Amino acid sequence: MQERKGSRRRRKTGNGESTKGLRREKETTLSHEKESWKPGNLLYPLPAVMVSCQRPGEKPNIITLAWAGTICSSPAMVSISIRPERHSYGIIKETGEFVINLVNRELTYATDYCGVKSGRDVDKFKEMNLTPLYSDTAAAPSIKESPVNIFCRVTQVIPLGSHDVFLAEVTGITVDKDYMDEKGKFHLNSTGLVAYSHGEYFQLGEKLGKFGYSVQKK
Repeated sequence: MQERKGSRRRRKTGNGESTKGLRREKETTLSHEKESWKPGNLLYPLPAVMVSCQRPGEKPNIITLAWAGTICSSPAMVSISIRPERHSYGIIKETGEFVINLVNRELTYATDYCGVKSGRDVDKFKEMNLTPLYSDTAAAPSIKESPVNIFCRVTQVIPLGSHDVFLAEVTGITVDKDYMDEKGKFHLNSTGLVAYSHGEYFQLGEKLGKFGYSVQKK
């Protein structure tokens, strides 16, 4: 619904000053009017992550996902959603393991590449000069260049429609020591994390507050 625009004539206030500035301020104020759309996915921004996986005896693979999230804190659990036709889908369903690798500014190009190329056709680690990092506790490799690696074991696969959701328990985490201070504190928000919103990548920026600041005593 469109609001009728008022007259563009320049008027004078009671003290003789122009209302041009007032009108400009009003015109730039959001109206918050709504328009109805059909159901769709507009829950943005989301974390852009690279998920690594590997079948025994085969080369490791990476799939880029934005539909990933935390679902439980105790035990620590996450979820990822993948289309069944994707190459990594079968690998993760068969092996029951994957690693969520967080993405920073330096990994954005590789992140996009790994989202549009298929592991059936290319070796993504090789093409993007990424390093698979293996551990004694997981078969799936992490990405060495990622600031945070979250090792996961699948507990349940739920078919939903276009995607299946993998529920997984976090079995371990590795972090880049470059972002730890002398006291051993890890500065996650200094790693340059990247978010995905409506088809575009953004680096996280200005800090607006912290958890609980709205009720913090001043």
